[in-house]
Amino acid sequence: MFKTSFCIFLLIFSMVLGEVSAQNSIEPILTISAHRGNSLAAPENTLATFRNVLAMGVELIEIDVRTSSDGALVILHDGNLDRTTSGQGPIKNLTLKEIKKLSAGKGYGEEFAKEQIPTLEETAKLIFKWNKKHAQKTFIYVDCKQVAAQPLIDLLKKYKLAEQSVFYGNDSFLMSLKQVYPQAKLLPALKSKEEIAAKVQNLQPYAFDVSWPALNKELVDAIHSKGIRIFSDLLGPFDQTTNYARAKELKIDLIQTDHVQLVKESLKAH
Repeated sequence: MFKTSFCIFLLIFSMVLGEVSAQNSIEPILTISAHRGNSLAAPENTLATFRNVLAMGVELIEIDVRTSSDGALVILHDGNLDRTTSGQGPIKNLTLKEIKKLSAGKGYGEEFAKEQIPTLEETAKLIFKWNKKHAQKTFIYVDCKQVAAQPLIDLLKKYKLAEQSVFYGNDSFLMSLKQVYPQAKLLPALKSKEEIAAKVQNLQPYAFDVSWPALNKELVDAIHSKGIRIFSDLLGPFDQTTNYARAKELKIDLIQTDHVQLVKESLKAH
């Protein structure tokens, strides 16, 4: 009798362990994030480039959010205006009205001379309208450069983008975002396997942003075993077909790229 009961206990225990393991496991489907849009076709972080990349079909568009002097949420990677616009100095010192007088098409010729720095609202509205008309939905990979959590979430909720978008930033900002919006898909950076436990406990992340050189099968398995996804930037010298194939082999979950079409073609070939 005792032996039979013990066998039943072991069976139930193994089934429970199997369920927990299944819940924690990740079935990777390699997706794409368009880094600042498609800057090969149009200026980075502009509505022109976002329109272009929406037509290409991606899961996420990465944008960089900052705040003007009068509290408007705007899209610009650098803290200063000099590299990509006709302006100079820190964007945080300008009002939205002043920002809208600038060209964001620097270096792209007359075709984009009138392209402006977009607001987050203009960007969200563009994606919202796209999603209403298309089966494949696109969401936002929000790089939270200089922005408060509450207005960011409020605006994305307005356009039904808060729940499925992902949020990258430093850990202290992500913790404040989690307080404002507990279901936010947080994307903290991860430098090593030793950081996993603390970051899982503090942030309960949706995914980790892991640098491409740090990735290996052991790290991928360790992260996936926690039920967490893996995003990696394949930018600059890493943005090449051999690495796209390697990303698929490692079973990571997302490639961030400046070469969306090349990634899509390469993944189909492999």
